[in-house]
Amino acid sequence: MTSPPDRLEFATTLTASRLPDVQRDAVLAAPGFGVTFTDHMVTATWTPDAGWHDAGLRPYAALALDPATAVFHYAQAIFEGLKAYRHADGSIWTFRPEANAARFQRSAQRMALPELAVDHFVAALDLLITTDQEWVPDGSGERSLYLRPFMFASESFLGVRPAKEVTFCLIASPAGAYFSKGLSPVSIWLSQDYTRAAPGGTGAAKCAGNYGASLVAQQEAIANGCDQVCFLDATEHRFVEELGGMNLYFVYDDGSIVTPELSGTILEGITRASILELAAEGGHKVEERGVDVDEWREGVQSGRITEVFACGTAAVVTPIGRLAWDGGELTMAGAAAGPVTAEIREALVAIQYGRVEDTHGWLHRVV
Repeated sequence: MTSPPDRLEFATTLTASRLPDVQRDAVLAAPGFGVTFTDHMVTATWTPDAGWHDAGLRPYAALALDPATAVFHYAQAIFEGLKAYRHADGSIWTFRPEANAARFQRSAQRMALPELAVDHFVAALDLLITTDQEWVPDGSGERSLYLRPFMFASESFLGVRPAKEVTFCLIASPAGAYFSKGLSPVSIWLSQDYTRAAPGGTGAAKCAGNYGASLVAQQEAIANGCDQVCFLDATEHRFVEELGGMNLYFVYDDGSIVTPELSGTILEGITRASILELAAEGGHKVEERGVDVDEWREGVQSGRITEVFACGTAAVVTPIGRLAWDGGELTMAGAAAGPVTAEIREALVAIQYGRVEDTHGWLHRVV
């Protein structure tokens, strides 16, 4: 792949038809998740000869794609997810955008796509947020602006090879709670017929195909009265890996916290990494290792495991109240988030919304 240029200039073309204030305010009052998008988007094109070029902010609009566009046939597509937060003083910040940019690069490498420089990734975010800053809701109810950078093979051709034209795009959507029930514990279905990723596969990349392949298992979860699906490893079908879009944590009766270790089949979550640091700072022993699903079952039944929670950019931190599988189920104690889950969630959210000092240097000021 051609190395990215040292500097990528973003042109700006503003829309002539911004959504009226009254309509935008109505959206911000009850934003939902991923249903309404801001007035603008950012795009850039890559080719082997020119590298990244034609970068710019322009009005949000449909993309015109040929039926032979490579992504439709060979699934060369990656994405990221992060948020912009409005603090009490009106300023707007993103959370660890450089980490998302670095993961975007790793995903691009795995999917034979060109890398976008970290500085260019962050500059695109800053440009869109600054231009559409009226779309960033206040922080009440933990509302935010969800940002979706993505990259896909946009060359029109039929042939199994890396595309010679690639498009980067960034869109944004005001967001409320990911789960409609808020912080109430969710139910998890244990998938025993499907796996998310195998060694040597694309599990560590945030690529579109991983999520497409998980949807049938998610359908199965919903059909069995559950909110999300949990996948086991593809080799032994014993070890807990992750949910359809979130990493998992187990809290033990001595206050220690365990999360499944990264093994090339689990996505290296930005929220996951942040929680590892915050938990350790809070005095918890933190361990990354394999967790057998029987350890989960037996640990809850014996009281050794006292809380289970999941984390991700969209859902932040979500308590798990029930695990079900074909032939059985178990329920975690309590009808609300456990004390450790609540403690860690509050520590993370407080940093993101500027309620406490950011001693880690995780926040990036945009406006």
